[in-house]
Amino acid sequence: MKEFIELKNVKKTYVVGQQKFNALNGIDLTIGQGELVVVLGPSGAGKSTLLNLLGGMDKVTSGSIKIDNKDIANYSDQELTKYRANEVGFIFQFYNIMPTLTVLENVNLIKDVTHTSKNAKDVLKSVGLLRHANKFPSELSGGEQQRVAIARAIMKNPRILLCDEPTGALDSNTGKDVLKLLRNQADEDTTVIIVTHNSLIADIADRIITIKNGKVEANEINKHKKNVDEVKW
Repeated sequence: MKEFIELKNVKKTYVVGQQKFNALNGIDLTIGQGELVVVLGPSGAGKSTLLNLLGGMDKVTSGSIKIDNKDIANYSDQELTKYRANEVGFIFQFYNIMPTLTVLENVNLIKDVTHTSKNAKDVLKSVGLLRHANKFPSELSGGEQQRVAIARAIMKNPRILLCDEPTGALDSNTGKDVLKLLRNQADEDTTVIIVTHNSLIADIADRIITIKNGKVEANEINKHKKNVDEVKW
């Protein structure tokens, strides 16, 4: 599998008053293209900081982050904006969809920020929401709203899909439906990175990364990968 993401000695330091806090303290890791990666670790370990840096939403204090051999750590603000718009899709625990827009309108918002977008109705069909295209979020279940968020993220045809607790607010059956959609994206060569507290989700991963105290404690290929339906919630 082609090496796609490479971090070398990545540090992220925050200053709070007179104190310095190392959210990431020398991260080294590699991720292959098209892998589904699960990042585990306790609260405060640095998982969300890692996601923010990979997504170009924050900048490293030092070190390099190469995406397909391009070091985004050296990007200007303008270059990072373009990178976020065209290369990365974001999915969060809380869906962040616009309540006053229909499902179709929410997904079509992506056309305003990227030139790589897919056809919105094709995307809605792929996530099982085409029949709900003209409904508003308040008319949908939580799982359906999360699928709208996923549709919006994959609408831009991203190379990387960053997911922060994407099943955290869902029941087990709905959560499995969401994981199947993410698995499908990885199978289509999108690199999917899921940050979660739920270690059971790691069973479906191609790669499992464990972070503790701002460092990579483990970065392992999952040799006993399960299908989503086999996961015990």
